[in-house]
Amino acid sequence: MKRRRLVEAGFPRRALRMTVVIDEEGAGRSVMMVRTNRGDFILDNKRNAILPWQKTNYVYIKRKGNEGSHWASLGCRTRGRYHGY
Repeated sequence: MKRRRLVEAGFPRRALRMTVVIDEEGAGRSVMMVRTNRGDFILDNKRNAILPWQKTNYVYIKRKGNEGSHWASLGCRTRGRYHGY
């Protein structure tokens, strides 16, 4: 629903990526990544603020790729560092 509303508001569909993360409580969940010319931002129903991905303290596992059902690995990254799990 969030993606549909953003597209209706004028965001290009290709800029919106479902993203799988591990949150600060160790739970896996999905968030919306919005790719912009100012960087990638995270829309998250757990927060009122829209944050750059590096400021969320999440571990990034994978995100929806450019092509349909393709998912891209993000190598378990948080703030630019690799986590080996």
